[in-house]
Amino acid sequence: MPPVRPMLAKSVKGVPDPAKHAGGLLFEPKWDGFRCIVFRDGDEVELTSRNTKPLTRYFPELVEAVKRQLPRRCVLDGEIFVAIGERLEFEVLQERIHPAKSRIDMLADKTPAGIVLFDLLALDDTSYVDRPLRERRAALEEALGGLDEGGGPIHLTRVTQDPAEAERWFEAFEGAGLDGVVAKPLDAAYTQNGRTMLKIKHARTADVVVAGYREHKASTPERPLLGSLLLGLYRDGELHHVGVAASFTEARRAELIEELQALVCPIQEHPWGKWSEFLVANPDRVPGTQSRWSQGKDLSFTPLRPERVVEVGYEHMEGHRFRHTAQFKRWRPDRDPDSCGYDQLEEVVSYDLAEVLGGGSDGPTTDGD
Repeated sequence: MPPVRPMLAKSVKGVPDPAKHAGGLLFEPKWDGFRCIVFRDGDEVELTSRNTKPLTRYFPELVEAVKRQLPRRCVLDGEIFVAIGERLEFEVLQERIHPAKSRIDMLADKTPAGIVLFDLLALDDTSYVDRPLRERRAALEEALGGLDEGGGPIHLTRVTQDPAEAERWFEAFEGAGLDGVVAKPLDAAYTQNGRTMLKIKHARTADVVVAGYREHKASTPERPLLGSLLLGLYRDGELHHVGVAASFTEARRAELIEELQALVCPIQEHPWGKWSEFLVANPDRVPGTQSRWSQGKDLSFTPLRPERVVEVGYEHMEGHRFRHTAQFKRWRPDRDPDSCGYDQLEEVVSYDLAEVLGGGSDGPTTDGD
């Protein structure tokens, strides 16, 4: 019964060697969506998030799909996603969380979600949480055999025990919008909120222009603190907002805001000055503007002359922005801001999401037992 907290993962560098883990590892693609625990008891269906909040009302099409495609009494772990064309689109998925039922129903029809399942917690009267993953996966495959043949929005994730195949997935599947690869100990039980899994995500760096900053929520007139740096990249001579860097210690926040004061300029003299009049969401998600996610928040920013370059770490792009908050690496005084363009970013080769979803198991998950 809800609430159930999903099992979590800790980050590692590179695909791990199964031989160094007792019992071996099972590899899966890492999906980029909303983590979801699916509960079904007959006609009663609940979808809950990673932090146990209800998702059910936002995805009515998945509730109906659960009734059509899944066993009558089960609890399953998975990820909700929205695909446009051949790839996952996280920003479109975020739009599905909306207070108005009329909009929820419209988006359920216009941008329907899917869900990919990767673990079994309960089936009928049997709990599987204390059983090793190899048993849970075997039972999951048996219970959901033929799931992808019906053409519905619920899928069973593909898996492999071959680290070389996992390496191939890590490189190829990013083109379909996936995050990386997850490795799970085959002998491990399902541990709620425990970081027993391993995640391998893409890590890259880019040199970007610092175009402004926002103050931290704890900032005061007596002790101003920097909250985030606003970052930009040039394309065709125009500076585009590409994301933010925000993880600093309190001492560093105080140092940075003092260090940047010499670059503060009037908004009218800033490359983003033309956006200062906007008060609603816009497709470029420019700084200082409101969206349905930020109503009531102070999104004002302090504009800086775009003269300083910083190297940041990032995982991957979504459209023309960093998918997640970038990580401050170091200042690059040797770089000319005008040279910081999109052409420095690695171009990911596209990959058809249908090929990822059509997986299942690549080899046995129970060592032949």
